[in-house]
Amino acid sequence: MFIDSMSLSNFRGYKQKTVIEFGKLTALVGRNDIGKSTILEALEIFFNERSPIVKPDAGDLNVFSAKDGVVAFEIAVSFTDLPEQVILDSLVETDLSSEFLLNSKGKLEIVKRYKKSGKPSIYIRALHPTNKKCSDLLLKKNSDLKSLADKEGVECQNRSVNAELRKAIWGKFKDELELQEVDIDASKEDAKNIYEKISSYLPIYSLFQSDRKNTDSDNEVQDPLKEAIKQILGQGIVQKQLADIAEIVETELKNVAMETLEKLKEIDKGLASSLNPVIPASDALKWNDVFKGVSIAGDNDIPINKRGSGVKRLILLSFFRAQAERLLRGNCDNDRSIIYAIEEPETSQHHANQKLLIEAFKTLSQKGKVQVILTTHSSLIVKNLNFKNIRLIRDDGVKKVVEQPDCAVLKYPSLNEINFVAYEEISAEYHNELYGFIDFCNLKKEFLKGKKTRRYIMIQSNGKRDEWNLTNTEYIRHQIHHPENKENEPYTIIELKKSIEEMRDFLASKKDLPYPHRLEGETNSIFEI
Repeated sequence: MFIDSMSLSNFRGYKQKTVIEFGKLTALVGRNDIGKSTILEALEIFFNERSPIVKPDAGDLNVFSAKDGVVAFEIAVSFTDLPEQVILDSLVETDLSSEFLLNSKGKLEIVKRYKKSGKPSIYIRALHPTNKKCSDLLLKKNSDLKSLADKEGVECQNRSVNAELRKAIWGKFKDELELQEVDIDASKEDAKNIYEKISSYLPIYSLFQSDRKNTDSDNEVQDPLKEAIKQILGQGIVQKQLADIAEIVETELKNVAMETLEKLKEIDKGLASSLNPVIPASDALKWNDVFKGVSIAGDNDIPINKRGSGVKRLILLSFFRAQAERLLRGNCDNDRSIIYAIEEPETSQHHANQKLLIEAFKTLSQKGKVQVILTTHSSLIVKNLNFKNIRLIRDDGVKKVVEQPDCAVLKYPSLNEINFVAYEEISAEYHNELYGFIDFCNLKKEFLKGKKTRRYIMIQSNGKRDEWNLTNTEYIRHQIHHPENKENEPYTIIELKKSIEEMRDFLASKKDLPYPHRLEGETNSIFEI
């Protein structure tokens, strides 16, 4: 499974319901404090209830929502690439569609609502029967399903299996199911068991934060070996072996407990009869704790969480590159998909390392059961992505919007435009793109009309000096393309920004501009010449 989309409501800066769509590789971009890290941390809360990194608390409720009387925030995640067959109860294979557990878009959507802190209320949002004769079947016990089947004259060969009973009852009313999208309470009866089964199919989510304190527990998330342990323990064959071990231990513990109680009966029969051995199920055991001492250490056994941030990030870089190569070799056998969420991977890294890192992320996302989500402030990383990989976060004055950027000014995908909008990156490259597009549209004469000019000294190939009168935009363009000409005052960053804004405003005022052919995500274009 992979995340198809998520929605946030009343969570931190996201008051209004905000939907975020994901691909195999997704980079969240936007200005500081716009809500990039909030998305990654919301997913950490959703996937990892015992997370040592992020725990839900009362402060997560949007302050304006709280003033309006709202008492809970909601994190909903929908999944794609669903397993064809799942075992939901009694070892009987079925599929989520037959159980009416998919939403109106055919996705599995799980909703978690949090009041203050503690465990959430969990729902499955699904296009589900609402006809009273066959609704709420997931909330009924086996005896209730049998009674309903008898009442409606429904035949079912295997009445001991709830899934078979539900299938037979829904089949009886197949033409009058009255399907509607509803939230099924996953805390009651069979729905609770089904959700617990579904949880075993959900992806493993690993969050790497950019700025962490050097505490003793820090290496639980920053040391890549900790993440490797989670993935290894998530493998189907390992899970089976652990379950076998747990069963052996459970059997022996029960024998010891029962023998102890038998001896207690000889002394106090009443007390003995009131006691029962309580042994946790295999899937509730904290196997990760068995390997909590695993780590990478340098000279003198100094753990990496005590090293500098640059060193920690280089080790992390190597981890992702190694994972990518393992996938290319086909050596990553994991039954569950893995989601790597990395906050600002460029932190403390040279440009060359940033390029290596983003290439590793691309490889990871293209191979195997891996999804990668990034936040970044690096224009270099943006320029090494495809346009479809980017989600721009902005505030439209009413609510947060997270979407793939549209071609608002340049009528083709421009990574330079994204960097200008997201980070206010003022570059000669973007200036060239804008000027080139205006020229391509045969609008240069109209754009330059009436603008003030300044003197520009042009040096011909024969050494002759010519004096031209150029607008600020033309002056800058010539300086960009002829840096060898030292006869003119260099343009300032303020002048460059003003020229860019003037060209943007001009193009934004035009309708029906042509959409030139350009490869998606291509950084360089014919309009830069």
